[in-house]
Amino acid sequence: MRAMIFETPAGPDALKPADRPVPEPGPGEVLVRIGAASLNYRDLLISKGGYKKRQKQQDLVPLSDGAGTVEAVGPGVTEFKPGDRVTACFFLDWPAGTATEHAMESDSGRASDGMLQEYRVIPESGLVHTPPHLSDAEAASLTCAGLTAWSAIVRLGRAEPGDAILTQGTGGVSLFALQFAKMNGCRVVITSSSDEKLERAKSLGADHGINYSFTPEWGKPAKEWGMGVGNGDGIDNVVELGGTETMKQSLIAVRPGGTLSLIGVLSGATTGNVLLPFIVSRDVRLQGVTVGPKDAMKQMCKAIQIANMKPVVDKIFPFEDAAEAYRYLASGQHFGKVCVSVSGA
Repeated sequence: MRAMIFETPAGPDALKPADRPVPEPGPGEVLVRIGAASLNYRDLLISKGGYKKRQKQQDLVPLSDGAGTVEAVGPGVTEFKPGDRVTACFFLDWPAGTATEHAMESDSGRASDGMLQEYRVIPESGLVHTPPHLSDAEAASLTCAGLTAWSAIVRLGRAEPGDAILTQGTGGVSLFALQFAKMNGCRVVITSSSDEKLERAKSLGADHGINYSFTPEWGKPAKEWGMGVGNGDGIDNVVELGGTETMKQSLIAVRPGGTLSLIGVLSGATTGNVLLPFIVSRDVRLQGVTVGPKDAMKQMCKAIQIANMKPVVDKIFPFEDAAEAYRYLASGQHFGKVCVSVSGA
């Protein structure tokens, strides 16, 4: 079978094609023919060795996100059969409940090989049925970005109709957060450096947009907007993706007793202690979000199917152009998810 490997973690140029044998499923395992995979910000870090000792350093097949068709099942598998369309979970062994250290190490495309190959053996615990109205590329987008946003808005965020939600940027997680918030009857403000992207977000249901290039101190206007549409005191839940450069504005925007769903650190991971008074003095809940378990993935997929929701896929690259997909994601031009067709999207 065809695979793509990082011979060394030296960026997209180190991604090379390779031939590998098709694996055989063992007990409790499923052989999946991968139709498409999708990229996340963490894949850019992994491509450059950003996880250091916590990632495979040679001949790594990258990407945690993939969807395809069951080719064969091993002994003891009862949930899936050949021909079923399936989507990989981000954590292959976190079925439900509270995360464990073991569950947190069961992701793929980092310390173990991922989805950028034509066939992948995946444990039964790491798969869900694909919503039938989605393509493999759309379904692959659910694995990390989709479930992360679902957790921020629904599983942990406990969104209620009328809540005011703020989400940052127009990447995969942010647009999923927008879509899930609207499904739950929330009002949504989105930030971006592009007026064009803000208009596209409004076409997906965003109620308000703030261009942070023109309004770098966007926390106060976001709060004032939230006071008019939400529970009266500001933003109920901020989907925080930026980290160092955005945390202060997010804490200004969030209402007393509101939630900051901390997902990404795109602008840096160090904030110091200057922000602690914002949290302590206003009863703000700071909630880390690390994707989610399989039962939440199944719940999300059911909601997507009922709502006939479609993930926003910006661009699908051919398998042989996977390195270009990395470069495109790094450029920040994308609106939604960046995907790779593996054996058909």
